[in-house]
Formats: sequence, structure tokens, C-alpha cells
Amino acid sequence: MSKVITLLGDDISTDHIYPGRFMATVLPSETPQFCFADMTELNAALKAKQFPEGSFLVAGENFGCGSSREQAASTILGHNLNVVAKSFARIFMQNAVNLGLPLLICPDVDAKEGDELELRGDELYNKTTGKTFKIEPLPPLRQAIINAGGLIAFTRERVKAKLAAR
Repeated sequence: MSKVITLLGDDISTDHIYPGRFMATVLPSETPQFCFADMTELNAALKAKQFPEGSFLVAGENFGCGSSREQAASTILGHNLNVVAKSFARIFMQNAVNLGLPLLICPDVDAKEGDELELRGDELYNKTTGKTFKIEPLPPLRQAIINAGGLIAFTRERVKAKLAAR
């Protein structure tokens, strides 16, 4: 069961996601503790593992704007969350793809905290309201990288396939 754990507005910056004062912490195993650190209730719930893996963060336009810190994507990935937004900032999107963080561009998404969401092909279905929303597909290569678990895993698979073909 994948539920919306929080609703975030437009222009959620990387500093909201992963505050700059924690930039000395870069290990993916350590960054999740600082996910939305300044949103104390959300941060505490994440650290207490109150949400099942695959839950959804739902945001507005320009999610991940601001600095290019990779930790913003890493910290969300560390909680095994999906991010649904009306749009993503370019650098955040590339960092998320490189790390294998599931992103869904859904310009018309309408959900509330606690709503149950389900992916159905290229649509997002809100089981709570019965509404369906079109997902804008990522370019095939970006989606393949996410599906592989990130750029390193994707590259590793391609190298292994080339070596096996020899």
C-alpha cells in the first residue's frame, strides 16, 4: 500500500530537502537522517520508519530547485520513496536519475496526505478519490537508468552484456 506521506508546494529547494549545514555528510548510508531536517515532524516520522517503502512525496512545480547537491536525491532514496511532482528542476532530475530515485512527472496530480496511490502504466491512480492522472514519461534512457538502480548499476549491466557478447 503506497500512500502520500506529505504534500509539498512549488519550488521546494535542495536546501529544504537536505539543508546545507549537513553537507559534510555525504555517504548515502548517512544522508537519510537529514531528509527534510527542518520539517521536524516529517523528519522524525521518516527516521522512525513510519512510512512503508514505496510511499509518495507529492510536490508542485520545480521540485529540487537550488543548488546541485546530490545529497538531496540521495536522502530521499535512502527512505525508498517515490517523488511525484508537477515538474522537476533540471539538475535535481539528473542527480535523481543517476542515483536511481523514482521520479514521476504528473502535471495534474491531485492528492492529499494519506491518499493511496497506485502506478498503472503511464497513469497514476488515486485509489482514495478514484481519479486518474497522466504521467509524462521520462526519456527512455533516463528511465532505463532509474530502472537499473542508477547510472553505476546501468553502466555495470551494459559492460557485462558487452563482455558476454564477445
